[in-house]
Amino acid sequence: MGLPVHYELTPGQAAFSCASITAASLLLAWLGVRIATSLDLWQWWVLPAFASGLVAADFGSGLVHWAADTWGRDDYPVIGPRLLVPFRVHHINPDDFLRRRFIDTNGEVAAIAAPVLLLLLALPINSSWSGPIVVFGFAFCGLGALTNQIHQWSHMPSPPAPVRALQACGVLLGRAEHTAHHARPYDRHYCITTGWCNRPLDAIGFFRRLESAITLLTGVAPRHDDRRYEVRYRSPVTGQDSHCAP
Repeated sequence: MGLPVHYELTPGQAAFSCASITAASLLLAWLGVRIATSLDLWQWWVLPAFASGLVAADFGSGLVHWAADTWGRDDYPVIGPRLLVPFRVHHINPDDFLRRRFIDTNGEVAAIAAPVLLLLLALPINSSWSGPIVVFGFAFCGLGALTNQIHQWSHMPSPPAPVRALQACGVLLGRAEHTAHHARPYDRHYCITTGWCNRPLDAIGFFRRLESAITLLTGVAPRHDDRRYEVRYRSPVTGQDSHCAP
């Protein structure tokens, strides 16, 4: 049996992904223009709100990544094939991620970002409470919508030059930073946008503590089906697990 691969989009799913990416891009641009033309960007709270949105996007990417890696079974209806299986496939065959087209990689995240951007656009931008929320949301959605793309870049041996520069500066998740996650049992360095949250969260054992609390409440062990899924895709040549490092 060969290495597992990600699912392929149907024509309808590809069209939906295209529409989602287009809509999210236009809404993000609209929100950016609204912020630039309606707010005094020299106010003290603008930079902290923007930076907080970037940090929240990185933390959010880690939370989703951890949840998909840790809980549930790959044969669950709907979320199994569309959310859980891609994460499990990625551990066993990470290089398959590199063949994913831009539309395949980014469509689903864009579909989630679009309604959030609509809500942000509906807020009054000049009030004392909504201005920081809008700036925070702009940074959160702008970076968060690129999560899968940034993740894919972190697996590329030679991503585009501007991306390499941002990775080298620590602005985007880099290849070396992400490699730590691909060491068995894949239970650390979950954050995949900037990677800024990885070391602090690992240092305080954030996800381990969260797992212990969930196990205490539910009796379910974290990553309980990892081995079952790996055995399903054993290497036809060596008989060993078919995981390969990024």
